Amino acid sequence: MTGRASSDKPTHMRDHSKAITLDQTTAIPNLRLADIRRTYHQGPRAIHVLNGASTDLMPGEAVALVGPSGAGKSTLLHIAGLLENPDSGMVFVDNRNCADLPDRERTRMRRSEIGFIYQFHQLLPEFSALENVVIPQLILGRDKNSAEERAHELLTGLGLADRVRHRPSELSGGEQQRTAIARALANNPKIILADEPTGNLDPGTSDRVFVQLMDLIRNSGVSALIATHNMQLARDMDRVLRLEDGQLHEIQIPA
Repeated sequence: MTGRASSDKPTHMRDHSKAITLDQTTAIPNLRLADIRRTYHQGPRAIHVLNGASTDLMPGEAVALVGPSGAGKSTLLHIAGLLENPDSGMVFVDNRNCADLPDRERTRMRRSEIGFIYQFHQLLPEFSALENVVIPQLILGRDKNSAEERAHELLTGLGLADRVRHRPSELSGGEQQRTAIARALANNPKIILADEPTGNLDPGTSDRVFVQLMDLIRNSGVSALIATHNMQLARDMDRVLRLEDGQLHEIQIPA
């Protein structure tokens, strides 16, 4: 995480620290984090980064994740994205408990159910925008023709129809990040996890990319957890969660 944490003070805070029991009679969250705990050790010192973090993300919901640098936002995203195991607690993706899955199945779940967007686009430099969106689909087993059709559809929807054959070095910063968004959505995931997705863009480009990302979330029914230091963007999402003392609290940001 980069940048300075906002000094905005919440007007309301609700505790999300307790684990939530699955209820089949209600709508099923795309992502459920239940009592997530993670401790790191530096010599004799124990650093309790996550201490009972819990929340639900519903289909079509965009949730901002805020908090000071070092609070554990990246750790929470890694655990939610099945890149790291919690010490305890449960991670449900589409109502499936993933905490104890073997590595092979966790990898399959990441490829099919979760899309990642990073502050720096992480596009493969030797491949075109189109190929960068096609490759994750081929890895999942989709045939090349349908993968290219899906890639064209996503890139065109993001205003990149005339840039699909360009390599990342030939694209502007905004075009690179829009390509990264298309790549994250290529396999029709249930969940998008984004770590400062507009943090490397100028304000005007950041706003345009953010609006397009929100439109895609609304239209696709994906759930998004977006770590950001930009409180203006956070305010425009459905909810804002602040990570503090290892727990998640829902806050409202003053206008």
